[in-house]
Parts: sequence; C-alpha cells; structure tokens
Amino acid sequence: MNEDTHNGSLPTGFERGTDGPKVIVVGVDGSDTSWRAAAYAAGLARRQNALLAIVYVQPVLAGSAALGAPVAEMTEEVAGELLAEIRETAEQLRGVFEMRWRFHTFRGDPYAGLVRAADELKADAVIVGASEQAGHRIIGSVAVRLVKAGRWPVTVVP
Repeated sequence: MNEDTHNGSLPTGFERGTDGPKVIVVGVDGSDTSWRAAAYAAGLARRQNALLAIVYVQPVLAGSAALGAPVAEMTEEVAGELLAEIRETAEQLRGVFEMRWRFHTFRGDPYAGLVRAADELKADAVIVGASEQAGHRIIGSVAVRLVKAGRWPVTVVP
C-alpha cells in the first residue's frame, strides 16, 4: 500500500491531544521542582503556540482553621506571591519570548485541584514537578496519581 493512500475516510471530529497541545496546564506551588516544571511548560507552550495555564491549588486545611490559623489568608498570600513572580519573569522575557499565559487558582488537595483545572481548562497536557517529599514514595505523589488517571499526557519534571 502506498504511504499516500488511506482507507478513503477522513476523521470526522477533532480528537484532543492528537494535533499537539493547545492548552498546557502546569502546577506551581513555589517549590524548586514546580518552577522547573513551569519553565519547561513555558518553553513547550511557546514552541507549540499553546496557552499556558499556570495553576496554583490552594490547600484547604480544616484542622488548621479549627486552631484559629488564618489559612485562607495565608494561601491567598502565597497565590499573590506566585503570581507576582510569574508576572515579573514574563515581563523580563517580553520581547525575547512571547507567549500566552493565564494564572488560575483552585482550592482543594493538589491532585483533585489539578484534575479539576485540567478538566475545566480542557487541557491537552499536564506538567508537574517531581515531589520533593519522601513519604510520596509510599502513598503516591500527585504526579503518579495524575499519570495513573490516564486522562492527559503528563510530564514530570525533576
């Protein structure tokens, strides 16, 4: 069979993830690995002309709230600091690398928050940093759980 021939029918609809990513979700939490993941995702988004959705999942810590700690204010502050760092970096790169990006915050545990973000934003790819916590080898890291979900291509950046 000649390589240029096909069975006579063309695909009837667009299938997500088959034509290169158009929306790339990257999880950031301020850790070194999440910043490396963001840098990798930014390069991929720039090369693919994709939208980079930078996602911070604000943890909901019911126990801390019961103890009187201002958890909501603290996580809002972290989100603000992350956004400020991202904007500063984007401004430094303006004119050198142009790309489309948006910052999103979700609430919940990191895995559930990233799943929700990827679903709502119709992600074609999810990029996260490798866990820096030793306990994740036993219970499974966010990255491993995202891979096991099997819903998007997942890249784990060391």
